[in-house]
Amino acid sequence: MATLPNPLPKLAADPSGRTLGLELPPGKLIDAGGTSHALKAVGEREGAWHEPLLWHADAPATPGAWSALEPARRTSGLLPLLVDVGGAQGGLEDWELRPDEVSYPGDHDAEEVLAEFWEEYAADELGADEDYPGKEAVVEVFGEPNTYDETIAPYSPEWPGLAPATTPTAGQDAPDALAATDPDTHAAEIADFLSAEGSWLKDPRLALVPARRSADIPAAIGWSGPVNYEGDVARLCAVLRSWEDRFGIRVVALTFDQLVLSVAAPPTTTAEAEAVAAEHFAFCPDNITQGNHEALRAYAAQEILDQQVWSFWWD
Repeated sequence: MATLPNPLPKLAADPSGRTLGLELPPGKLIDAGGTSHALKAVGEREGAWHEPLLWHADAPATPGAWSALEPARRTSGLLPLLVDVGGAQGGLEDWELRPDEVSYPGDHDAEEVLAEFWEEYAADELGADEDYPGKEAVVEVFGEPNTYDETIAPYSPEWPGLAPATTPTAGQDAPDALAATDPDTHAAEIADFLSAEGSWLKDPRLALVPARRSADIPAAIGWSGPVNYEGDVARLCAVLRSWEDRFGIRVVALTFDQLVLSVAAPPTTTAEAEAVAAEHFAFCPDNITQGNHEALRAYAAQEILDQQVWSFWWD
């Protein structure tokens, strides 16, 4: 993957980040091998030293911490992120980060990626509704499942195309509230919500990642959360770039296998939400097939329409 100059090694000599115009709390660097490096003066490092992928704080994130690190975006090209180290998979040292196996998001076309996912899934599912050994026992326990056509209605196995943008553009009439929503400000608000007590994140830590744009963060660190569905996370980041442009998303949080986005300009009509739901289905079928909603229409109404947070989980 094409990379920017990485300012993170400077933190090894200057843990406070003052040379980068920052005031950082105590933290550590994580490299591509999953090695955690405590920050200390140059000359005191022990063992192998690899290019770090990200910095994260030692202490749990608190509301306001994200905004405090906003200067990192302007002064050093480091983008904020919440990483949840409280899951069963452990901390980032155990996350199997694989930056060497990732391509560059800009080399992929979002619609081509989604169309390929959609049509491949349809090809796998066509015929799956037919009888198979043990089907009666499964239906007796779990009930009759939706057919594939019922799951993806109102769409067909043919890719329906990208949803229209809801992000206001120059000269476009839009509600004042929507036009005034800054994606970075909104991301900070969602980060505060996720950092507060009672959030579904178990142990969120504030992190900094060198990346061109928020959508590239999973590729920049070689995140392998979707590896059972797509081995090159940069292809998914190409879709995230498109969602940045159309819906004002920002990558706010990562767990071992979950991606959380803030959405500054979510769909506001049923038709828009269903069009975006088709993209979500192609991007992460598990959200629907293994989620709380049995069909795309219900998912659109509950998880996309006017929703300011989108989350994705891969089995």
